[in-house]
Amino acid sequence: MAQVRIRKTKGSNATEIEKKIKRGNALRQGSPWRGYRGVMALLIALTVCGVAVWLYVTSLDSDITETLVSQAELVSPHPRFYTVQCSEDYDNYKRYPGCTPQICGRAVTDRVVTREEAQVLRRLAERGLALAGSEGGASILDLHSGALSMGKQFVNVYRYFGDEIQNLFTQEDFQLYRDVRERIQAVIAETFGLDPTLMYLTKPTFFSRINSTAPKTQHDEYWHPHIDKVTYGSFDYTSLLYLSDYGSDFIGGRFVFMDQNGNRTVEPRAGRVSFFSSGSENLHRVEKVTWGTRYAITVSFTCDPAHAISDPTMP
Repeated sequence: MAQVRIRKTKGSNATEIEKKIKRGNALRQGSPWRGYRGVMALLIALTVCGVAVWLYVTSLDSDITETLVSQAELVSPHPRFYTVQCSEDYDNYKRYPGCTPQICGRAVTDRVVTREEAQVLRRLAERGLALAGSEGGASILDLHSGALSMGKQFVNVYRYFGDEIQNLFTQEDFQLYRDVRERIQAVIAETFGLDPTLMYLTKPTFFSRINSTAPKTQHDEYWHPHIDKVTYGSFDYTSLLYLSDYGSDFIGGRFVFMDQNGNRTVEPRAGRVSFFSSGSENLHRVEKVTWGTRYAITVSFTCDPAHAISDPTMP
């Protein structure tokens, strides 16, 4: 098990960066698809980050100090787990024994979802996003709420397209989606030593499609640093299931953990699941996609049953 030690950065510049990140996250809290104009989890900008944060981010692009897992590697049968010191974020919320993080970290596994299953889910995403999509480089499809990017806003895919949905999705698609979610939940629980029955799926959980098209709105600016637990208080564990391959399907788009002593990255691979505790110990961002198209599913979990959502079903 690798150990990643985090040191606190000294100096006024670092302090200002931290303040801007936290302030931006705080302003983005709330229901993510409210009115279909709310903030997009993990894909939208911290609009108040400012020049200081942007310069900080771009300066670290060429300073990836460690690739945690490359695209060519196969992490199996056991997840590769990296412990980090838990932040104080969880102290601001009610604690749930058996679920609230006691050990924090990040992990990667290639054994939970097969590449064939990832291809099926990617085709599901392609069919759904072919209905509309953003004018910029980032589009989402949320099967739970029905939110679908359309131009510069969102529509409810179930209401807007009605009976056409029956020709795009099948019961088998939704069953695979549920099966994969359960497997991801199980591996997170096993890795962090949790009771899986005390974990709940939470919003936003969604498909994402990212390409190199220039952004048109703040929703397209997916590359800004953010902290899931600060942005969405319900988050306790976040996971990404990749549906395409870094280096062949797209360039850029790596997932970057922004530690105080350097950046650490995960290279997407179809079927790969990356998961982590959602607090400030895992400040992160996604590199800009410079070529091709990146598909993934964000699957989020909470310890608070009041923020639980159900698996999606065919209308």
